[in-house]
Amino acid sequence: MTILVTRPEPAASELVARLRTLGKLAWTLPLIEFTPGRDLPSLPHTLATLQPGDLVFLLSQQVVHFAHPVMQASAAAWRDDLDYYAIGRSTALALHTVTNLKVDYPHARETSEELVRLHALQQVDGKRALILRGSPGRELLAETLIARGAQVAYCECYQRCEKRYDGAIEGRRWRDRGITTLVVTSGEMLQQLFALFPPIDRREWLLHCRLIVVSERLATQAAELGWQDIDVADGADNDALLRALR
Repeated sequence: MTILVTRPEPAASELVARLRTLGKLAWTLPLIEFTPGRDLPSLPHTLATLQPGDLVFLLSQQVVHFAHPVMQASAAAWRDDLDYYAIGRSTALALHTVTNLKVDYPHARETSEELVRLHALQQVDGKRALILRGSPGRELLAETLIARGAQVAYCECYQRCEKRYDGAIEGRRWRDRGITTLVVTSGEMLQQLFALFPPIDRREWLLHCRLIVVSERLATQAAELGWQDIDVADGADNDALLRALR
């Protein structure tokens, strides 16, 4: 098994390093990178306008990476009278580590579907919800909160930017290295990976690789694109991916 990890840095290199210590052949091909989001400067003020008991959602570790320095630079504190929720354990831990705040998260899978199933989020009528995220993506969380009576606002803390590669060159590189397993952690990256390579590389190599994804939704999307050997990890963090790759 020779593995290609397509998630962004630094998580990609961290996972590859762990795989290599286990004696596995692994490489990185990050498909996206992150830049600061447009709403970051207004985050301290936005948090200050919330009422005690309002909700704050963090949809990735990158939110903490970009937002916390802004909070520090403005001498603003992450308020301890708000209720914080994260998409998964790693994101919750990232915020807890820098703030010591309690952060709830779904323990089953790191998806919006699991997040909105949390018991505490069933009764949110009249509350305000601030969603800290990257550039716009899925709206399931916001739509569900609105349907339950919450007022939803967004703060774009970072933007995802597609990394550019020459598909023909990359196709030859990874076929020569004998890549047989691919790790993909978002629908956006799955589409990029499929579109990157020439049709002959997709037919003869890419779609024959084993694919590790992080949700049933991604598995369905991958099957529609033509993959057949698909496994769903039990989370989106590197620990879960490592379990799936073992």
